[in-house]
Amino acid sequence: MTDSNVSPPASALARLTQALGSEAKRKGPPPVERWNPPYCGEIDMRIAADGSWHYMGSPINRPALVRLFSTVLRKDPERHVLVTPVERVGIIVEDAPFLAVEMAIEGEGESRQIAFRTNVDDLVQVDAAHPLRFEQDEHGGVKPYVKVRGDLWALVTRALTLDLLALAEEREVEGRNLIGIAAGGTFFPVAPASDLEGLA
Repeated sequence: MTDSNVSPPASALARLTQALGSEAKRKGPPPVERWNPPYCGEIDMRIAADGSWHYMGSPINRPALVRLFSTVLRKDPERHVLVTPVERVGIIVEDAPFLAVEMAIEGEGESRQIAFRTNVDDLVQVDAAHPLRFEQDEHGGVKPYVKVRGDLWALVTRALTLDLLALAEEREVEGRNLIGIAAGGTFFPVAPASDLEGLA
């Protein structure tokens, strides 16, 4: 029995925005892609594979400071950099600069929406402009990433990876049988269907 007074489900992105409340209403990141200041060398800053930020060997324990740095992060062809209108400095990124730590899913098939919140509170809805990509880890497992902005990606956490791969389906694409995930009107291949047993 359907209640006609029930509101339709919000989009996955809207659900995450609501969960973040007023914090998600802040201004977006500055236009770092348009800035071209001189390169001033590297600084002793590192984003570890677990998403934590470190400066001069010590973790940066202030989330607000990490979020601030994350808004001026950019991926140049040679390296990751922090960039302002007047200078550009290189930093070390061990894997992806961000982690996808929360996921919301609405719908099924071609109309499915998948949205992620990153560890620095970026909200990303998967689509052709914010694709999923999949790599293998050192043990042959699957590592999913979602594009956040520019050439900056978020690694999906292990717990969310299991939920994400549960959405995988087999399709024939250009004559090849592929296992992949449909979201935002796009099919994102995970692996050839012959590798299905490797996704378990």
